[in-house]
Amino acid sequence: MNAKKKSTHSPTPQTVKANRSDNRPADMAFGRQNYMLLIIGLALIFVGFILMIGGGSDDPNLFNEKIFSFRRITLAPILVLAGFVVEIFAIMKKPKA
Repeated sequence: MNAKKKSTHSPTPQTVKANRSDNRPADMAFGRQNYMLLIIGLALIFVGFILMIGGGSDDPNLFNEKIFSFRRITLAPILVLAGFVVEIFAIMKKPKA
């Protein structure tokens, strides 16, 4: 039988922390600014969807013109798209070291 010994050369969390010159935690995928941009993007998307609400009629036999207001047709979709652009930017932005 050929018994080979496995090499357990992978560093443990204690050795990784001991090798660091400062007390920073392990590198994160996103920095603080990335998370702030993510929250801002989510808020823009949320506000855009809130602005789209309404405009319906209580009586199904009556048509309500409020459904075609500037707020619902133009402003809200622009806010939602801007929110998605901010989200993409927040994900793609390289965090400061």
